[in-house]
Order: sequence, then structure tokens, then C-alpha cells
Amino acid sequence: MNYKAKHFGKGMKVLQFFLFGLTAQIAVSAPALAQSTQASASQPPLMDRQKESALALSACPASVASKAAVYVLEKSGYVKIRDGQNGFTAIVQHSQPAAQEPQCMDAEGTRTFLPRYLKVAELRAQGKSPEEIRRYVADAFAKGIFQAPTRPGVDYMLSTQNIVPLDDKGTIGHFPPHVMFYGPYLTNADLGSDGNLAGPAFVAGEGTPHALIIVPLGAHDGTSHAQADKPSAGSQ
Repeated sequence: MNYKAKHFGKGMKVLQFFLFGLTAQIAVSAPALAQSTQASASQPPLMDRQKESALALSACPASVASKAAVYVLEKSGYVKIRDGQNGFTAIVQHSQPAAQEPQCMDAEGTRTFLPRYLKVAELRAQGKSPEEIRRYVADAFAKGIFQAPTRPGVDYMLSTQNIVPLDDKGTIGHFPPHVMFYGPYLTNADLGSDGNLAGPAFVAGEGTPHALIIVPLGAHDGTSHAQADKPSAGSQ
């Protein structure tokens, strides 16, 4: 997709909406999904393992992809199909069932963000409603089961195949590649930003334990290294 200047503001608006859902880890904003307690209604469609692993790895820089751990989604939740050697984890997150959000998080994200992704997928597979999942996540934070990052780090989203929520009605669409940096409890004021999404950087989820500094990037094609480094179906 060609993100020309005249579409940049719209793309950043889409990105902000997605990141709000990402930091919450569940799609509480979609009314149809929020009312459903059926696993079939809340589960993302399953992909071929090879295609999903390649998609996940397309979020990574080439220097990271070859040694990153890889997770794919199955009926009961995510499963690891390749161990990592550099602390990074590649996974396709789904803030809504029809969304696909390839990510490549570093060791700190693997320690703090990944456990929530895995648990949310497990709860969805069990047929839990978005509200039930939201309560579980909030309680897990309160009890220290889930934790905020404790050091600076990075979560790459360099894929050109990102499909995310566009509005609060469940509409989805594409948004541009970007890089996210952990900034627990950070606000746009702390960053010296007025929150203008057309600026060089802004804070999503500001003031929360899972706030993120967002730096939009130009187009990135990770297909070549993702294809080269995709794990075999039987690897562990």
C-alpha cells in the first residue's frame, strides 16, 4: 500500500486506534465482539503454519529474524514452533478476530507483553467474552501476574501486511510500518509532544503501565528474510 502524504494523517489515526486496543490486549471496542461469548465468534481464523510464521517474522529486522522465537495460533491458543537465540519473539497478535498484527518484540517485551498475548488467546479459545478477559487482565496486573516493562526496549512492527481496527464498529484495514518503544506511565507531555499523530513520535496508551512511544516508518518489505528463516512445521 502506498502511504502518500495526503493519506498520512488517516493512517496515523488508524495506528492510534490500533495501539489503544493493543495496549489493552483485547478488542473491547467492537460491540458485536463484546456481546459474544462464543469461541467461534471470538477466535481469529487459523492460518497455515508456514504462512503465519513468515508473516510474524516479516515484522522483524533482517538482523533479528533468523534467531527470533516464533509462535503460531492454534485452536487452543498460541504454540511455540521455534526457540529463539537472541531474546526476540515473533508473533501475529489479533486485537480483533479479523485483524492481523505481526510483531517482533525484544527480551523485555517477551517477558512482559507476551504472557498477556498468550493468555488472552487461551481465554478466547475457552469462549470467554471480551469483558471477562478484560477483568482477568486487570486482575492479573493488580496481582503482579502481568507486569509492565522495567527497562527501555523495542517492539518492531515492520510488516507491510498489518491489518488493524479502523474504528469502534469493528471495521479493519491496513496501517503503515512502525517501531514501538516501551514507556510505562509516559505521557505525550513527557515526550514533549502535543499528541499530533503527524509528528515524528507520539505516546499511545499514555499514563498506563503499557504506554508505548510510537515512531512511524516508511514502507518495509520483510518478505525475503521471513521466507528464508521460516521454521519447519515440526520444529520446536
